Amino acid sequence: MSRSGILTLLTDFGTRDSYVGVMKGAIAQVNPCLTVIDLTHDVPPQNIAHARFALMSAVPYFPRGTVHIAVVDPGVGSDRRGVAIAFGDSATQPTGFLVGPDNGLFSGVLAQYPVLAAVELTNPQYWRESQPSSTFHGRDIFAPVGAHLASGISLEVIGSAIAPDTLTSFPLPLLTRQNHSILGCIQAIDHFGNLITNIHSNDVADFAWAVQIADLSIDRVTAYRDRPSSSPLALIGSHGWVEIAINCGNAQQMLNLHIGDPIQIVLEQRKE
Repeated sequence: MSRSGILTLLTDFGTRDSYVGVMKGAIAQVNPCLTVIDLTHDVPPQNIAHARFALMSAVPYFPRGTVHIAVVDPGVGSDRRGVAIAFGDSATQPTGFLVGPDNGLFSGVLAQYPVLAAVELTNPQYWRESQPSSTFHGRDIFAPVGAHLASGISLEVIGSAIAPDTLTSFPLPLLTRQNHSILGCIQAIDHFGNLITNIHSNDVADFAWAVQIADLSIDRVTAYRDRPSSSPLALIGSHGWVEIAINCGNAQQMLNLHIGDPIQIVLEQRKE
């Protein structure tokens, strides 16, 4: 399987402490020539939904063969599995690899790409040490395993094969389509308080549409500036999903919505 020599890191560790730096040290001990890119370390603590969306949104912008290490792991030290996954449309040139806890944070990526192979991380030869810390698998397991993968080690030798359909999914409500509407939910909330739904631009491409939240109707615009300051708006965000925002404000605070809350898109008329 082709590798790019690039590793990405996504965590909820923040940057005040040394946790991220220590993970990079564990990677460098395996191969100091790898390119390590920080996606973010500001995922809200234990927020798997935020991590799921951030990783899913980032993956398309990296070369084939990139290894993505993601560690948002409220179950660390429990019996949850550590996994490594090859995904994409080519077994010889995978789109990429995922390394981290099997707790649903990879389910956004895997909703868009097929799983080529998946293993549970059971071979301590590729860990930092055979008796890892019960609180820091990012340093002792995921970082070194990711570094070995990025250096060309075969997925099959670092663990035991598992069935793709046993991988954990994050429990978001499913999209429901009706005659003149689509029912979805909030799947992520960004730094600005923008509410990102699980309704993709492709789902509304042939329609004029508006967002309906209880008795509030929010019209679609093309840019934040199309509405007055402090006004609600709906648009297709840079990530390709329908997004609800407040121009120069915080939609999450103003509308009091949270991840998983339902959202309705009203399909008003077909475009000509």
